Amino acid sequence: MAEGLVEAGGTVHCLDILPAPDDSFGIARERVKHEHGGSLQYHQVDVSNSEQLEQLIGKIASEKQRLDGLIAAAGIQKVCSALEYSSEDIAKMLSVNYTGVFLAARACARQMYKYRIQGSMCLIASMSGTIANKGFIAPVYNSSKAAVVQLARNLAMEWGRMNPDGSGGIRVNTLSPGHILTPMVEENFRKGEADRKAWEENSMLGRISEPEEYKAAGLFLLSRASSYMVS
Repeated sequence: MAEGLVEAGGTVHCLDILPAPDDSFGIARERVKHEHGGSLQYHQVDVSNSEQLEQLIGKIASEKQRLDGLIAAAGIQKVCSALEYSSEDIAKMLSVNYTGVFLAARACARQMYKYRIQGSMCLIASMSGTIANKGFIAPVYNSSKAAVVQLARNLAMEWGRMNPDGSGGIRVNTLSPGHILTPMVEENFRKGEADRKAWEENSMLGRISEPEEYKAAGLFLLSRASSYMVS
């Protein structure tokens, strides 16, 4: 998704908790063609830390006196029976999957209001926010994604209309992908927490999706191509 925005000419800032990005970021940066006018940058931040997030996003917005969009995709997962889930693990997952998304959206909205930018946000939810995945025990992850879906509806309602002073007009949508072959999912397969063959058989296309297949979806939701679309 970040690559798609760069190719469209965007200055894209990727935020993650890792001190330095993984190899895939370096590969993506090498593929950036400067004639498109875009760029790809990395920042370390804990999205569950409101103060850190506000400071960083404020700094990013101040560079060009604007902030146009957000894709909030931070998420962690723990496969565990509801009978055994500790309250500490529940709080940890919600702090990233829900609170982190909320704080990121709020920090970006504050900058959009400040600079009178009618921006767009894409919050990454999941099909798991509306269904229970057969044979995959992840009650807190699934319910955290349901919370993201409902959060987006409320933010879209609250921020969507333009105010007389030119602020507001921020569109908020969610994207609810099916199974994606990410490092997190590959680890589920390795540990025997999920059955790849079963997931493939349950898909209408008979396969699991790749991250690259969502590239255009992110660009669509952050661009004017989706100007009348909200959650």
